[in-house]
Amino acid sequence: MSKFELKLPQMGESVAEATLTSWLKEVGDTIEMDEAVFEIATDKVDSEVPSEVDGILVEKLFNIDDVVKVGQTVAIIEINGSDFDSDHDHDSHVATVKDDAPNKAAEELEVAVMTAKESVSAPVMDYSSTDRFYSPLVKNIAKQEGITIAELDTISGTGSEGRVTKNDILDYLAGGKTGAAKPFEEKEEKMVEDEVPAVEKVVQSSNLAPIKKEEVKQEDVRQVPEKEQPSNGDEYIPLTRMGKLIVQHMTASVNTSAHVQSFVEVDVTNVVNWRNKVKDAFEKREGEKLTFTPIFMEAVAKALKKYPMVNISLDGDTVIKKKNINIGMAAALADGNLIVPVIKNADQLNLVGMAKAVNDLAKRARNNALKPDEVKDGTYTVTNVGTFGSVFGTPIINQPQVGILALGAIRKMPAVVETKEGDFIAIRSKMYLSHSYDHRVVNGALGGMFVKAVADYLEAWDLNREV
Repeated sequence: MSKFELKLPQMGESVAEATLTSWLKEVGDTIEMDEAVFEIATDKVDSEVPSEVDGILVEKLFNIDDVVKVGQTVAIIEINGSDFDSDHDHDSHVATVKDDAPNKAAEELEVAVMTAKESVSAPVMDYSSTDRFYSPLVKNIAKQEGITIAELDTISGTGSEGRVTKNDILDYLAGGKTGAAKPFEEKEEKMVEDEVPAVEKVVQSSNLAPIKKEEVKQEDVRQVPEKEQPSNGDEYIPLTRMGKLIVQHMTASVNTSAHVQSFVEVDVTNVVNWRNKVKDAFEKREGEKLTFTPIFMEAVAKALKKYPMVNISLDGDTVIKKKNINIGMAAALADGNLIVPVIKNADQLNLVGMAKAVNDLAKRARNNALKPDEVKDGTYTVTNVGTFGSVFGTPIINQPQVGILALGAIRKMPAVVETKEGDFIAIRSKMYLSHSYDHRVVNGALGGMFVKAVADYLEAWDLNREV
């Protein structure tokens, strides 16, 4: 029987590694081609990795929360594996799980500890009677805490498509689950001492030196001590994985680029009136809502075509002028974080195509269903701060780009209107555009002309335009 190595695929030129967040299949499970085997998370997006073949999962080479490099083998699948050995000995390959690590003995010890911990017996509970999906990690925690299937089904999930995540079940336990003797983290701490004999057995089978009970440290099982809650009622809220990445990304951008802003007030009365006139017919014909966003995206794409030196990046002492105009669209997620899907070749789309692209990416961003390719290769970014009622904002540049445009809220305001017959006061729909740009390579004149070009295009909107 031949074996297939399922590797972590390339997820974009800037992505070198990913964190394994959950296994969707267990050893011995039958897998069909294109069926998801495990989930990973990068600094850009979460994604499922499907199998490239039909077969049986015979080996898992990484644990949940391990960091995997692109190209590394994550799982072994036996093709046409009807003779699969259910007694497959995981211990025999402990020493090869991370054969590229610099300290092999330390890595083997870590894997041995984790393997022994997984082998500790837990109450036998059957979770096959539910149609709801639970990851292996969630099932293990539920078994160890004695959570029944009926009780597990009542937990609200914050993961993709409402899945219960590790944090969801731990929050449930911390909230005072009836019958839970100890939180999951405390049980893990107790397990360290109880499992030392099993650890010694695994380590000795891999030809490592015997270890003593006192040599097994808390960090060997990746125990994270819980912070004490402050007595004055304040609450410690740990950052999510994405939150930590945003902190790093934003701080790096501020430390890299010399941020400068230019602001322009825009009269978008024609745009508002035109959209109100055509939106119902557009939705009936195309099956898509016509929002303001694709209109703004079209204006930005035209301005980037007119001023291509804003559509650049800086690599050391070299300016890279981008051939394609790929506009990132900052989208808010349910947890308050942001993700930036990218509209590729935005200058080549008509308004119908732009509306479909905007709606599709926004919907899948909210459902955590974006693919890695859909959040990379952006050359310029647009963020709509007006959605939250802000008049204007000063956004931070999305590296390695050199500019980002913030769209303020559209408001009705009294304004002076100039005509051949004279000036008069009228109620007009207005908004602010805020352009943040990297002053290392974009000077004030270019930054100002670019945002003015976007404003001019919007103010000259044709009320008779067909779409």
